[in-house]
Amino acid sequence: MCAANKKYDEKMLKDYKDMWLIRKFEDKIYQLYSEGVLPGTIHASTGQEAVAVGICKQLRKDDLMFTNHRGHGHTLMKGAEAKRMFAELLGKETGYCKGLGGSMHVADTENGVLGANGVVGSGMPLAVGAALSLVYNGRREDNDKVCVVFFGDGASGAGVFHECMNMASNWNLPLIFVCENNLYGMSTPIKEQGSIENIADRAAGYNMEGVTIDGNDLELVKETAARLIQKAREGGGPSLLECKTYRYNGHSRGDKPYGIYRTKEEVDYWKTEKDPILRYEKVLGLSDEEIKEIKKETDAIIDEAVKFAMESDALSPEDVLQYVFA
Repeated sequence: MCAANKKYDEKMLKDYKDMWLIRKFEDKIYQLYSEGVLPGTIHASTGQEAVAVGICKQLRKDDLMFTNHRGHGHTLMKGAEAKRMFAELLGKETGYCKGLGGSMHVADTENGVLGANGVVGSGMPLAVGAALSLVYNGRREDNDKVCVVFFGDGASGAGVFHECMNMASNWNLPLIFVCENNLYGMSTPIKEQGSIENIADRAAGYNMEGVTIDGNDLELVKETAARLIQKAREGGGPSLLECKTYRYNGHSRGDKPYGIYRTKEEVDYWKTEKDPILRYEKVLGLSDEEIKEIKKETDAIIDEAVKFAMESDALSPEDVLQYVFA
């Protein structure tokens, strides 16, 4: 592509590459599981990459974040290294939690990732507590940190969602609730979970701003997240951001991508017409050769990360209880 036709800057190109990093990471996880290398279960975010890139990259390193059972992309975009993420998932000592947390309980406190959580919705009260600590310690020019918590549409039906929204609003906390609405709570369609069209409409009942956006439009996600994060930094209180998106895989590794509660036609539609990576390729105006080269670069990063994890030592049996605190 000649420079005159270039439609992007280097930051936009990096965002595009990061979406590929998440997708290749998730694809490799499925491959390792199928080969019997990866233990436990898998909850991939394939198809939802724009949410992780668009929101997490608007945060500073010292901002706080809680993710959920589908949180590999969030953690990577908050600053975690792919090699240490793979090591954690493979139960290796070089992982972020020395292999003891695994996929659903990984944390990277150095980058403000205070933890994933395997219990639906349970990251929200933790986030309220973390955000309260920021206020309790005094909002100053050198303490304008914010907190973000991710959860799915299924979690929006839990009582804890409403309790946390109420407390966050009452205490005017610097907290952004991010609902990744991928249209299915496990296998239940969102239309069967509630009587409202947009989950973000519930914010009005707690006197906070609620915004519903196309979660597969990266530039829109970035713009909206940046505004809500800055609002929280300046004392404007909490917000509820609903990103409508779609996961390509089943809910977990034991769930088929289609044929039970979703049709192949529906999944194919999202893959071809709504895919966040394909859409951003058009925004950037990338050539086939450029796309091919970026994929090659990303594959090399993933291969090197897996090699690091595979060659790392597992935690010794005598140390397995050393880091357990409860």
